[in-house]
Amino acid sequence: MNEQFDLSTLRHTAAHILAQAVKRLFPDVKLAIGPSIADGFYYDFETKTPFTPQDLTAIEKEMKKIVKENLQIEQFTLPRDEALAWADAQGEAYKRELIEGLPDGETATFYKQGEFTDLCAGPHMPRTKDARVFKLTSVAGAYWRGDEKNAMLSRIYGTAFFTKDELNAHLEAIEEAKKRDHRKLGKEMKLFAFMDEGPGFPFYYPKGVTLKNNLIEYWRRVHKRYGYREISTPIMLVGDLWHRSGHYEKYRENMYATSLDDTDYFIKPMNCPGGMLLYNTELHSYKELPLRMAELGIIHRAEKSGALHGLARARLFTQDDAHIYMTHEQAKDEIIGVITLFEEVYAAFGLDDFKFELSTRPENSIGTEEDWEKSTDALRNALEELGREYVVNEGDGAFYGPKIDFHIKDCMGRSFQCGTIQFDMQMPERFDLTYVGSDGQKHRPVMIHRACFGSIERFLAILIEHCAGWFPFWLTPVQIAIIPIAERHQEAAQNVLAKLTAAGLRAEVDMRNEKMGFKIREAQLSKIPVMIILGDSEIEQNKISVRSRENGDEGQKDLAECIEKWKLKS
Repeated sequence: MNEQFDLSTLRHTAAHILAQAVKRLFPDVKLAIGPSIADGFYYDFETKTPFTPQDLTAIEKEMKKIVKENLQIEQFTLPRDEALAWADAQGEAYKRELIEGLPDGETATFYKQGEFTDLCAGPHMPRTKDARVFKLTSVAGAYWRGDEKNAMLSRIYGTAFFTKDELNAHLEAIEEAKKRDHRKLGKEMKLFAFMDEGPGFPFYYPKGVTLKNNLIEYWRRVHKRYGYREISTPIMLVGDLWHRSGHYEKYRENMYATSLDDTDYFIKPMNCPGGMLLYNTELHSYKELPLRMAELGIIHRAEKSGALHGLARARLFTQDDAHIYMTHEQAKDEIIGVITLFEEVYAAFGLDDFKFELSTRPENSIGTEEDWEKSTDALRNALEELGREYVVNEGDGAFYGPKIDFHIKDCMGRSFQCGTIQFDMQMPERFDLTYVGSDGQKHRPVMIHRACFGSIERFLAILIEHCAGWFPFWLTPVQIAIIPIAERHQEAAQNVLAKLTAAGLRAEVDMRNEKMGFKIREAQLSKIPVMIILGDSEIEQNKISVRSRENGDEGQKDLAECIEKWKLKS
């Protein structure tokens, strides 16, 4: 590694080498942008026909030539007018648009390598040979500036590293991620599906429903133990409510709307307004506070089609929401309680590598500076009392308050923003929430919005990929597959099934007229952790043969003893 330059600079340079190679092979393409990103880089091009995998092979070959030429990379600047003239002379309309967006009086920065010049703020490596370890990975479509009203461009993705070993490790991780892709495994395991008739709206198979319900039942047990009371609010509410809450102004483009009896309605994109309406139906005393109200609310959001990604980014999901109504004096202890709950839940799924991020006031916020300072201090003090390290993400809070986000790492080292704790002094004001204090007067509570999983669907996506479909025994939809070797063994298999079911275990019998080896492979593909094999020997000895993912072939066992062991794991 060159100690003078970071990975982002290296990848930015590789993006320019990519653009130079494309211009050599396809002179008529128009250049858009080519930044470095978390796992590599990309460059967007306007082209009459999208790039193909064969094109990527040719482009990579040309990139290697450019690296071998060891071109010097030079920076220079031009006044705005000269920069615009350059863009016009090159026929680069996207570059012209970028130059036009520069502040008045600011010069445009360019980088030149050989015959290739590009508008770019930099920085870059000194020479093209410095970015010699790279790989192009895929092609996708992308709207200019991310706006679907703009032209669709062709985006080439790649990655670059300082050493071949780092690149090879990264490419192996990509292949492993493909194997674990929750969309692929969800289909193979018959958990869920997506249909053209409902893009972005998941359909669940019976096994998927069992998996989802198991997760929800666990969620309910934990929240009951932590003193939460579950509520349910309507999926659709009148338009005026969303104006009052402020969500209409912030999220209108993602809200589904309809009209009934000349009144506008919106399908809820979040649960909080309904929860506050419910709070206001009763007169609350300070003795009730803190009041912890949880809701598994079905949410709809009109996500753009290009942003959809299986369960991880869907248009319908179940948000595991909760709102805590409290006094300012109770805030720190309540936040500590939420953090403790979240840590317990994540640990139950083997997700114990996470970081905390404290996000502060954004530009488009509501409320006074004093409110924001008090709210932010409450979150910060809770983290510090628990001794949790955290980073500050300036200006990325919700529009109504600061927040703590949990960033979880899976077994492949990928980070996901999952749980969130959002402090709010604005919604209680907007909805005129009150409680009667010890002085007999009405006072304004403060509140926390919090979600542990974020959504049931998104957490399932993370979990499927983290576990590669091999869920903990207690969570897995089918815990035991019973495989009769021949038709004459099916009655005994049904008797075993009845005993397992009576014990609360989830099992199924494979009654298909297939060979035992095929059935075993099918059970493995379905990620069923335990198999029971039944043949003449097992029936004669009143035993079962057990195969498990954990121990392989365990030989013949007593069914009653196995049931007791499996019940402990459930």
